[in-house]
Amino acid sequence: MIELTRLNGNSMLLNSDLIKTAEASPDTMLTLINGEKLIVREALSEVMERVLAYRATLLATVACRLSPNDAFRRAASLASFEFAELISEDPSSRQFDEDGSR
Repeated sequence: MIELTRLNGNSMLLNSDLIKTAEASPDTMLTLINGEKLIVREALSEVMERVLAYRATLLATVACRLSPNDAFRRAASLASFEFAELISEDPSSRQFDEDGSR
């Protein structure tokens, strides 16, 4: 789950697996897999960072539960977590296009 803010200022938690598309037009509009549309205050790049960080945290949790003998899966999960830490360190120093690419 990621925390986002509706345009009216109310916070909400969203299951990020339900996001089908995200677009900036100029507000950030999320389209869910059921067709529902949500407009949030966060920039498209911030939504993307939160989703990536959340998923990396899940992978890291799985890595901690894996057997020490399963080195490949453990390394892949931990590498994903380290990537999430990098992107969440200083968001103001990164530049993203509207499509979320650098």
